[in-house]
Amino acid sequence: MKDKFRIIECMIIVLSLLLVLTGYSFLQKSSFFYLQNQTKEPIKFGATYMTMNNPFFEVINEEIENEIIQRGDVLYTMDPALSVDKQIEHIQRLIQMDVDVLFVNPIDSTKLHDVLEECRQKGIIVIAVDTNLDSNDYVSYTVTSDNYLAGVLAAQDMMTQKESANIVLLEHSQTASGSSRIQGFVDTVEPYPEYNIVARKECEGQLENAMPCIFSILNEGISFDVIMALNDPSALGALAALEDYGKTDILVYGVDGTPETKVLIKDGKMRATSAQFPIQMGQKAIEIAYQLLEKKPLESKETKISVSLITSENIDDFSLTGWQ
Repeated sequence: MKDKFRIIECMIIVLSLLLVLTGYSFLQKSSFFYLQNQTKEPIKFGATYMTMNNPFFEVINEEIENEIIQRGDVLYTMDPALSVDKQIEHIQRLIQMDVDVLFVNPIDSTKLHDVLEECRQKGIIVIAVDTNLDSNDYVSYTVTSDNYLAGVLAAQDMMTQKESANIVLLEHSQTASGSSRIQGFVDTVEPYPEYNIVARKECEGQLENAMPCIFSILNEGISFDVIMALNDPSALGALAALEDYGKTDILVYGVDGTPETKVLIKDGKMRATSAQFPIQMGQKAIEIAYQLLEKKPLESKETKISVSLITSENIDDFSLTGWQ
């Protein structure tokens, strides 16, 4: 019996030693990976958008930043406030900061060639977000919405609402995205002479610029019954101007799908918006960035995210409090 107890004691001692050794080995490995992560040089990302005075870009940037922070890397975000010169200056500053990746939302699709060439020479990965440049030679990848389709969908809906119309366009022609949206609308109505474009105004996609544009048209006595705005902020500016004049019979179209415009559509104060998906856009942009950093092969150099028209008929399919 004593021998039996001794055998059991020996087995317990051996098992205890094995557990101690296993735990020690695990701690060694954990410490190694912990130290490895602690000593890992963070990857530097830079981002410059047309303006941060637009919640659409805030949502994109937030999605990008969330992933970067989770990986222990860093993001520097610049706001040039619609100044091309400032955007160029900001990109040059990011180059000096030795960023590895640059997310760029170009204010002017033709004026960043030289500074983006500097990025290329430094080996910086450049990803165009929301709007593309006029040449793909300066970017590694482009993530946009189907901007042309956004204009097409608005025009098609307008033609179901009106047999004829006088139309005002609110534009931002310096940007490829804004131009594509307006062009999609214009191309769709062009074959039909009963739809007339009576005024075109540059508003840079800003609410505070769109209001005086509409005031100007109203003061000139130009008759119109439809406004096609390149984005939701300019549509909101148009609506504010119309409200000031007591006009409630104008169909207003935007592009974005902001919570504010969805509420107005629900309330019958705005006809429609071609909804973009900034959450998807931000997630795709940072996913591609890490793939390029890891030198993984990509099937193409562009992702074009589709858009959906939000109207009073389908508004209940969308959240009124957040972005889609």
